[in-house]
Amino acid sequence: MTDLARFIEGLPKAELHIHIEGSLEPELMLALADRNKVALRFGSIEALRAAYRFANLQDFLDLYYEGMRVLLHEQDFYDLAMAYLRKAASQNVRHAEIFFDPQGHTGRGVPFKTVIDGLTRARADAERQFGMTTALILCFLRHLDEADAERTLDEALPWRDRFIGVGLDSSEKGQPPSKFERVFARARGLGLHAVAHAGEEGPADYVRQALDLLKVERIDHGVRALEDAALTARLVREQVPLTVCPLSNLRLCVVPDLKDHPLRRMLRDGLMATINSDDPAYFGGYMNENLAAMALGRDEIVALARNGFRAAFCDPETKQRYLTTLDAYCLSRP
Repeated sequence: MTDLARFIEGLPKAELHIHIEGSLEPELMLALADRNKVALRFGSIEALRAAYRFANLQDFLDLYYEGMRVLLHEQDFYDLAMAYLRKAASQNVRHAEIFFDPQGHTGRGVPFKTVIDGLTRARADAERQFGMTTALILCFLRHLDEADAERTLDEALPWRDRFIGVGLDSSEKGQPPSKFERVFARARGLGLHAVAHAGEEGPADYVRQALDLLKVERIDHGVRALEDAALTARLVREQVPLTVCPLSNLRLCVVPDLKDHPLRRMLRDGLMATINSDDPAYFGGYMNENLAAMALGRDEIVALARNGFRAAFCDPETKQRYLTTLDAYCLSRP
């Protein structure tokens, strides 16, 4: 292992863009399929991994939603979340803000309570066992209509204390943020944070809509914002965090090669970029793999880690504690 790889391994990190359903590794997917008597198209781990060749976001989403079918009971959601949190802790992720897609489950007849109870129990166990802090962000599926999102928010309100924000994910093309302006306004009125996927496959204007109409505090992905000079300047000026996911961008053909990825330019131009794993079971890597894959310099890696803690929704005291820990780690490894 190189010195830089060892540095990445021990570096304290925050992860702000992780879909818990996207952390469903093939081994667990097949184990849950067997436990719950769910028939899948894939009879082996090898066959399942062979399907992880995506030409675009929709190719991935088709498999992503199929994989969800094995999640039926509270214990399934616990096992899913605990597997991710154990892996994240092993990579020195100190704080994780985790997306979940309730519509992908309630639409199959799985009660919201089943989902939230399993995830909450895993969070509590991980915080106790690993010393992590965690939070949940409820995402609306943008390929469904706003009325469905409104119903989902209604259904979630009895558990309002268990999630800190709302997000917007799923297929981006032809699904502008403007579709969800009212439900986001309502969620913000309830004191929830707001984030949204924008500028991954969709145009730079979707980033602008997310800022102006949904009034989000962070942009998930945002790589295509750089196609618009005025928007890029605004993101720099306002220091809007961008939760960038390099291996995801590569596997979904957003960039043809990681050497073409705009992350270095984002940092050079003063954008508040962070690095994250998105759907690590499908895209070939968790936090450390994403950092290593970009072949960045140490200063760039530290800047990304610092931005991750700065952009987190944890309270100021916790945020400062993590930043102090990060600075101490860097000083101890000259």
